[in-house]
Amino acid sequence: MAQGQSKGYRSAVTKIDRQRKYSLPEAVTLARGTARAKFDETVELAVRIGVDPRKADQNVRGTVVLPHGTGKAVRVVVFAKGDKAREAEAAGAEVVGAEELVKRISEEGWVEFDKAVATPDMMGMVGRLGKVLGPRGLMPNPKVGTVTLDVGKAVQELKGGRVEYRVDRAGNVHVPVGKVSFSDQQLLDNANTLLESVIRAKPAAAKGSYILNVAVSTTMGPGVRVDPALVQRQAV
Repeated sequence: MAQGQSKGYRSAVTKIDRQRKYSLPEAVTLARGTARAKFDETVELAVRIGVDPRKADQNVRGTVVLPHGTGKAVRVVVFAKGDKAREAEAAGAEVVGAEELVKRISEEGWVEFDKAVATPDMMGMVGRLGKVLGPRGLMPNPKVGTVTLDVGKAVQELKGGRVEYRVDRAGNVHVPVGKVSFSDQQLLDNANTLLESVIRAKPAAAKGSYILNVAVSTTMGPGVRVDPALVQRQAV
């Protein structure tokens, strides 16, 4: 056991057979059972996939709407004018604007939001915010549906549970699939929805096994390993 691990963490580890790979329903139940923090911990799914992220034709990314949301309140800003601005406001966007919003972000460094949406005609201005928004993952992107004319739908989906995923340099995808306060079934529904999306996103250039490792964990808890063979059978 590594130094510095708390008594609570060590107790949680004893509930898990570290040599075993569980079914996804078992892993969800076990992960929830290890939660011990005073706050509502996030439940995360980590998936190791068989791709080479250094190659452009194997750079897996996508978006998916989780049926039960993430349990997190999402603050959305929209760069739009006229009717599209009114559409965004009606859909529940926290802040909507055009030149004045770009100026607020560029001059004041204001980034008190979680997601940004823009209409295509606004991207000429929004593009100037790349150095501020890019490193924070806040830049609108047509590939994930945040540069769109359908701003109302985009806002509703983002606030209702749409999440983005992208494989990292090590070939892993990490996505929150809910909170400990969710039921096992809600977490399972969300996890299966995410896994189905990742499996559908398999690049044609990816050869051999695709889903290599899967684990479920909470913010403060240990990972619970999942049998990847069972995952692929359940999610397709």
